[in-house]
Amino acid sequence: MDLAPDACYRAICARDSRFDGRLFTGVKTTRIYCRPVCPARTPRLENVVFFPTAAAAQEAGFRPCLRCRPETAPDLGAWRGASNTVSRALALIEMGALDQRGVEALAERVGVGERQLRRLFARHLGASPIAVAQTRRVLLARQLIQETSLPMTEVALAAGFDSLRRFNETFLALYRRPPTALRRAGGVEASSGEIALALRFKPPYDWTAILGFLGARAIAGVESVEGGSYRRAIALEGEHGVVSVAPSGADALKVVLRLPKLALLPGIIARLRRVFDLAADPEAVAADLARDPKLAPLVAARPGLRVPGGWDGFELAVRAILGQQVTVAGAARCASKLTERYGEPLRCADPVLSRIFPTPAALAGADFSGFGLPRARAETLRRLAQTVAADPDFLSARHAPAEVMARLRALPGVGEWTAQYFALRMLREPDAFPADDLGLRRAMAEDGARPTPKNLLARANL
Repeated sequence: MDLAPDACYRAICARDSRFDGRLFTGVKTTRIYCRPVCPARTPRLENVVFFPTAAAAQEAGFRPCLRCRPETAPDLGAWRGASNTVSRALALIEMGALDQRGVEALAERVGVGERQLRRLFARHLGASPIAVAQTRRVLLARQLIQETSLPMTEVALAAGFDSLRRFNETFLALYRRPPTALRRAGGVEASSGEIALALRFKPPYDWTAILGFLGARAIAGVESVEGGSYRRAIALEGEHGVVSVAPSGADALKVVLRLPKLALLPGIIARLRRVFDLAADPEAVAADLARDPKLAPLVAARPGLRVPGGWDGFELAVRAILGQQVTVAGAARCASKLTERYGEPLRCADPVLSRIFPTPAALAGADFSGFGLPRARAETLRRLAQTVAADPDFLSARHAPAEVMARLRALPGVGEWTAQYFALRMLREPDAFPADDLGLRRAMAEDGARPTPKNLLARANL
């Protein structure tokens, strides 16, 4: 994004919500940084400096505003496309890659040197990898302080701090007050053993469409869509839990989590942001798609459409293979049967959810007879499960999207559609395009004639 001072200043003078999450304003006189929509009196142009991210502002010595709460700004991801390496590193940081290990290990995971990774972060984000991770921890901690009544020890643990002392020191240095001074009355858990918090996005958001998509593909026992909310059973690092997601106002989703290990919270939030595509900028997406004359009226009629993501790479790859040349309902039924036979029982009481999606190890030696699968497709599932069981990072964000897609295509029975579908939903690759998808070809038909995959791809590249 071009942070031209005059243009940015006009945005903050107008308190233009279109720029919320895309720039942050540092006030030189107070050393505080704000969102463009901050209700405080607008400072003079000569007294402000603009940053592309909250991490850049904090690394420059500014502290978060207590009025506009930068932790509640939508986390827009459009700028991430500038560097695939940065995108992959950010995905790993969101999942806690820097909580236990350093930048050198992170750089190794994305295939560059440590100095090169630092240069890329400085160029695209204006902050170092450590500053990005620290800012995420601080802003999540502040959100938990103000939106829940968790004890401070548990807040520190849930936000990724390695000790309560470090947590207190960070808040004293950044906010010039202890964490307890930031707590507001009224922050409570949804009920005993649960945490409730809001995940912000940039409106509009077509909740009905995304809920319909997830509901049609819900795996019985693992997922449930009812009463306008989505629930699923989760398993991370051997711990089981349940997550529920529903709308909360015009710019947030309310998330209720039940999990025994609070340190898993940042990784769960990162997965939920991917599943519900919360980093999308709907205005930028609509403007780009509206350039196509056939898409323009469709985009105008359905504002806020998102691309539903995947909770887990292995799970989504299995779903994609099961969905080859069958209906959505048929693939969901098959996934439900697989889960019933090979999924581990959920180790926490729930009236509807009862199973965890099968692990790669569980499906590596599975007997797929009786599921109505062609022999070749059953063998593809088995090979996928065996490969991921042997290499858990086979489908992870540590690899570039092109490399992951090539790995998938190398498996017998996995073609271009499956690889592109996986890249679209799991890797959040904006250029992924399953051109031979029957639904796409039907939707783009003109005068009853469907375009060929080659023609459809050429049109998408215009």
